[in-house]
Amino acid sequence: MGDLLTLTALSILAAGFFVGIVVGLTGMGGGALMTPALLFLGVGEAATVVTADLTAAAVYKTGGAIVHKREGSPNMALAKWLMIGSIPMALLGPHLVSWFTDDSDQLNYVLTLCIGFALLLAAATYALRLYVNLLRVRAGTHSEDDDPHIRVVPTLLVGMLGGLLVGITSVGSGSVIMIALLMLYPGLSAVRLVGTDLVQAVPLVMAAAISNIFLHGIDWMVLIPLVIGSVPGTILGAKIAPKVPQSMIRRGIVVVLTMSGVALLDKSGWAPLGEHETHPMLVAGVGFFVLVILPVVWGFIRKSTGLPMFGSPTIAQLEDPHYRPGLVGMKRRDD
Repeated sequence: MGDLLTLTALSILAAGFFVGIVVGLTGMGGGALMTPALLFLGVGEAATVVTADLTAAAVYKTGGAIVHKREGSPNMALAKWLMIGSIPMALLGPHLVSWFTDDSDQLNYVLTLCIGFALLLAAATYALRLYVNLLRVRAGTHSEDDDPHIRVVPTLLVGMLGGLLVGITSVGSGSVIMIALLMLYPGLSAVRLVGTDLVQAVPLVMAAAISNIFLHGIDWMVLIPLVIGSVPGTILGAKIAPKVPQSMIRRGIVVVLTMSGVALLDKSGWAPLGEHETHPMLVAGVGFFVLVILPVVWGFIRKSTGLPMFGSPTIAQLEDPHYRPGLVGMKRRDD
């Protein structure tokens, strides 16, 4: 019992609680935030962190999936084809990395590198989602279709890619797969999209966790405080979600994901950044770019579609599936 009251255990519990709140608030950011948080806390090697994170995710995502299933929000036919593609790849992914090397230092390097790139991919998918929604709102052609015709082959491929990514890095079940579904099935409502993603994510992370446990074992001193912190955090986040501006939180997640991805690549000794050097100013510069410069770039992208650089539609409106053009600020000036 004393081992669970150490400073490290309390740090893991706190990290799990705060990341759990973000997951409950937004439905995204579980593995993408938890994994780098644990790595930066130095609680273990990358393989240990990935295994603990996946196992904890299997617990707290199950609760969310049950709620959505009871409310009838998931598209079970779509979730089925995603699972057929993702589960075998989630089981295979960790073994592919272990076959690459049996040296623990090299394994840690490969995993840290993969997680760094996966975080940057997760951040990019969010930006892509905003752009897709911008085009939808500007065109005014969006119509909801919660029971679309299943495109089997593309859906299987999405599941396979997502399963491989989650199995290796624990990142991707709530970000990469989500944007792929949005692009394949643009008519899915927000609640249907989240419900479908959550239902397919539970067996996906369970398969990935089982495969990683088989290969690397599990560190209970990491897992127990992680579960104790993340479960109530997720419940609290879900309860306060209606009162918190989602757009501000998600933009913050993009900043954190981008800085964490670059920091992990730097920490791993990725060759282009220098194998024996760290670059804190580079990480800070990337954060400044994403926080300050990127909104200006986004403004020019909006302008290229005929909208004002800033103003309506706001990011919150772009993420609202019921928002339609023709509201304040949507009219293009002729002069």
